[in-house]
Amino acid sequence: MSRSEMATFELYRRSTIGMCLTETLDEMVQNGVLSPELAIQVLVQFDKGHLHTYRFCDNVWTFILQDALFKSEECQENVSRVKIVACDSKLLTQ
Repeated sequence: MSRSEMATFELYRRSTIGMCLTETLDEMVQNGVLSPELAIQVLVQFDKGHLHTYRFCDNVWTFILQDALFKSEECQENVSRVKIVACDSKLLTQ
């Protein structure tokens, strides 16, 4: 990994969204919802991603991705633009 790639990696991972993603993935691995290998794959994709916009307001995350690639074992789909809205599931039970 080159110095510039490492700097970009550090920039994204240390951002608010990167730290929240890492924390969430760690929690999912600890709860057995996600394998450690899959969590690492998610982080690698995050490092390479094209995040257009993100917001955090009233405990709700909104992400807008450009040129996203969604994969499953059966197929994959390229999407030019996608909006993802997420919230903390613990807040839904209150």
